[in-house]
Order: sequence, then C-alpha cells, then structure tokens
Amino acid sequence: MPLPLFPATWMTDEHRLLQHSAARFFAERWVPRATGWRAAGLMERDTWRETGTQGLLCAAMPEHLGGSGGDFGHEAVIVMEAARANLGGFGGSVHSAIVAPYLLRHGSDAQKARWLPAMATGERVGAIAMTEPGTGSDLQAIRTRARLDGDHYVISGQKTFITNGQNADLIVVVCRTGEAPGESPAKGLSLIAAEIDADTTGLTRRRLDKIGLHAQDTSELFFDELRVPAAHLLGASEGLAFGQLMGELPQERLVIACQAVAMMERALDDTVAYAKQREAFGQPIWNFQNTRFVLAQAQSDVLAARALVDAAITAHLKGELDAARAALVKAWCSDLASRLTDACLQLFGGYGYMLETPIAELWADARVTRIYGGTNEIMKELASRSM
Repeated sequence: MPLPLFPATWMTDEHRLLQHSAARFFAERWVPRATGWRAAGLMERDTWRETGTQGLLCAAMPEHLGGSGGDFGHEAVIVMEAARANLGGFGGSVHSAIVAPYLLRHGSDAQKARWLPAMATGERVGAIAMTEPGTGSDLQAIRTRARLDGDHYVISGQKTFITNGQNADLIVVVCRTGEAPGESPAKGLSLIAAEIDADTTGLTRRRLDKIGLHAQDTSELFFDELRVPAAHLLGASEGLAFGQLMGELPQERLVIACQAVAMMERALDDTVAYAKQREAFGQPIWNFQNTRFVLAQAQSDVLAARALVDAAITAHLKGELDAARAALVKAWCSDLASRLTDACLQLFGGYGYMLETPIAELWADARVTRIYGGTNEIMKELASRSM
C-alpha cells in the first residue's frame, strides 16, 4: 500500500470520527448501489434524506438552523470521503458547502429559518444556477433576467451545467435585475432563491449526458416566466450578486481541490493493489521497474497535493484563504488529478478502459475538475493579477 499521508494539522478527533462514519456509510450503503445510479443518470431523491439522517448534509451550518454546528473541515471530510468512495454522482458538496453558505451569509433570518433546516435533513435539495450557454466563467455576461412584477420576480433565461439540476427544489439563480446606463454589467446582477414544488410552472429541465460523473443529474434549466416571491432576493437590495459570488468562490474552489486530492488517493491505492496482483510474463507487474517508478512518482504527487490542500484548509479555517491562492490550489490539484489518474489507468491496461473498473470512472470524473468552478485557465489569470 502507499505510504501514509502526513497528518493533517487541521483535523481534530471530531473530524476523524466523522471521517470514519462517512467512509463506512458510503462503503456499506451507497457503493453497492452506485452502478445502478450511473446507469440511471442520477441518484434517487430519497438518497438526500438518507444522507441528512446520517448528519452528512450542512455539517458546517449552525445547530439552531438544523446543521451540525461544525466548520469547513467537517465539509471537507465529507467531500473527500465521497470522492474517495468514487461517488462522483453525489452533489452534496454543492448543496452543503456552496448553496447553504450563500443562504447563511446573505439570507435574512426568515430565509435562513425557512430553507437551511430543510436542506440539513435533505427535504430540500440545493443548486446554484450560474453558468449560461454563452457565458461560462464570464459572470458579467449573464443574460437571464428577473423583472419585478408586483410582489414577485419573473425570471426568464437559460442555465446550463447545473449540478443537482433534476433533484433540486431550491435553486439560487444568478440573474440580471437591472443595469443603469454606463454602469458595469456586474452591478446589475442579483441572487434570487427559487423554490420548486410539484405545482411550479415556468421551469423545464434537461439532464445532460456527460463524459464522467454519470450518476450526477447535471442539467440544463430553462426559465420561462418563472414567478418567484420578491422576498426571495438574497441580500438587502438588488445588484449585490457579483460581490456575493466573489466572496464565496474561494471555498467552492477549495472544495474542488479536496475532491481532486481524494480521487488521486483512491486511484493510487487501487493501482498499487492491482500492480501487486496482476501478472504479466510470469510475474506481478509491480516487479517491473517502470511500474514502481510511475507509482513512486504518483505517491510523491499525492503527498504534495495533500500537503497543499491541508495548508489551504488551515488558512480557510482561519479566514485567511484569499481568492488568488484558492484559484491556484484548485488549478494545480485538478491538473495533477488528470495526469495522475491517467498514469494509473495506463497501468491497468485494457481493463483500465472498462467502466466496470473504478479507475476508469475516476479518470473520467477527474477531468471535469479542471473545468467547473472556473476553468483552470481562468484560475491562472485571476491569480496572475495579484502577482
């Protein structure tokens, strides 16, 4: 087996207990069902309530709002254990570590009390609708519009690549509510939380077919005069979304780095075990120097990536992780995850190309970490501005 990782200084006994509990739950309850979810293209809605019962949703939300009262370290543990279990279809990281913080930090007391407890139990599934077909990482080019009509906003537009898109019934929509002549386009953006129920009209969803993340219900959303109460605006006034988004994106990018590191750890574990039992030319392929050299390099890469992510988590827990460093951590770890899983897949030979082999799923899933949360090219551009 690979060498043990250096101890993570941010982890407490409570984090370790959660780590063991999450790992056991995923291994015993979800991994046996994962093949069916991949075939179906989504996880059943009931899996969210099951996760909530286990305390694996909204771990960093305050207890009085239904959460576990933890910190980002608790979310990181859950994210990494899900990735290590090869459960790329679980959108809990978006629900708990991205959507819930927007509500906690920018919602009113009434909004928080209405939505966060339901998210913690899995009764409500959260998504954020940011990306549009023509915008990608350019938030200022967002065209989805919300016009005020009495005591409701009426939302029209299109969003794409939305994690939890089929299951979500609480969608934070980034939309354009106004823009004065001569003002920056960023000043016209607002966040509006849309509750989606059985009788909701004005929303159509299309599940997307992807290279990886086969069990994730990533979707395209079409808003056609969707009416949302004006009271669901997040923030004291319209036009605050750009600042709200910039404040939360460092955590989103750190979450992606956590996923990438856990994928690498799982890929390395699986490949070392395979190399020691798979025979070629009358001996285990581990006996070939090239195999050992490839895996020794992978081990050093994993150690370096985990040390970088642990340092970033420590900084974030202290409130010291800035946008530039978060961008670089995300870019470096996700680039490395693609290279490392590719090298590991190669050692599996033809079996590595079969989806029944976990390394194939890890390889395909790792690829998107270089794209979502902002492409790595954008990450490097953002980081360069602070140099």
